[in-house]
Amino acid sequence: MARRNDRDETIRRKKRRRRNRRAAILIVLAVVILAAIITLIFLTQRTYHNYKITASTEQEDTVSTKYVELDGKILKYSPDEVSLVTKDLETVWSEIHSMQNPVADVNGKRVVVADKDGTRLEMYDKNGLTGSCTTSYNIVKARISSNGLVAAILDSGEDTWINYYGTDGSLIAENQTKIDDPGYPMDVAISNDGIIMMVTYQFVSGGETTSYVAFYNFGNVGQTEDDRIVSGYEYDGIVIPEVEYLGGTHSTAIREDGFVIYEGKQVPKQTGQVSVNKEIVSVFNDKNMIGLVFRNDDKDKLYTMEVYDTGGRMKFSKDFNIPYTSIRISGGRILMYNNSQMCVLDDNGKEKYNGTVDGTINDFWKIGWNRYLLVLDSGLQVIKLT
Repeated sequence: MARRNDRDETIRRKKRRRRNRRAAILIVLAVVILAAIITLIFLTQRTYHNYKITASTEQEDTVSTKYVELDGKILKYSPDEVSLVTKDLETVWSEIHSMQNPVADVNGKRVVVADKDGTRLEMYDKNGLTGSCTTSYNIVKARISSNGLVAAILDSGEDTWINYYGTDGSLIAENQTKIDDPGYPMDVAISNDGIIMMVTYQFVSGGETTSYVAFYNFGNVGQTEDDRIVSGYEYDGIVIPEVEYLGGTHSTAIREDGFVIYEGKQVPKQTGQVSVNKEIVSVFNDKNMIGLVFRNDDKDKLYTMEVYDTGGRMKFSKDFNIPYTSIRISGGRILMYNNSQMCVLDDNGKEKYNGTVDGTINDFWKIGWNRYLLVLDSGLQVIKLT
């Protein structure tokens, strides 16, 4: 009987130890979660008043060289060279090329560099050049999908063409357009999977400017449709100069009086529209947000900013008095700047930083957690807000 009592007591002690260990683990987890919540609240609510320079270069040609963010690094391109550098401004790779007027379009880990008004297209990823081609006519605009497919608007002088290229530069499809059918192509965008090409055309009908937004499907669904157009929408008396693919299967057409939202993977349909009765002075967007800026009559509040999600629902409206010359969304932050001043807002409109810099700002965008690239007339600076 004594041995059985000893055995029962041993079992009870083991159970108590297991309960105590579980309780200790739960307490530690609770402390970690609480600390994470406090840290998140602190970082969300924190504002910054200064910055420190973590890397810089001097005597760099920031006039003819342009910069874009590519997969957490910085792509530099000029008429003579394309190169990728780290956040510490160390070169990863460099390619020599020859273009008169290079422009770049980035989508995730892919970028196309096009010679605007020339005939050269080059496709890159983080490892370097993936493909290139010489187009038959002058390039008006080129856009790239997240998987590396490229759509380009070409102008022959009499007619225009919209061509589709693979990641290696091979021609997949070409489509000739005319001024009267379906109109002059103003902009082009590609879905993330490269299946849908979205084009906005402009033409005159009955003396009135009309815009036509067409969706081309280069998958199986589009094989049975004329010119592969699976859906299209006309807008009388409206100019639509820009189209964009957003996150998921959402896309937008930027109108002179607002924007239209479309949704659909194979056959996009119009699902929403935001119209305003004020003059729009700026439009900006990324994959998750669309922003509009209007001018106010109030001298103490020069502008009003309205930011919407991809479904057309307003996230916030904010009056501000910053004399910006450029505005963009970069890394989930809204960035405004002029020659000497820069301002950073979060995705809820909260001001995170507002200050001036020494030098003339040519460009400004986010490249990492609380890190930004300043392109100055004197060189590059990677900064961290403090």
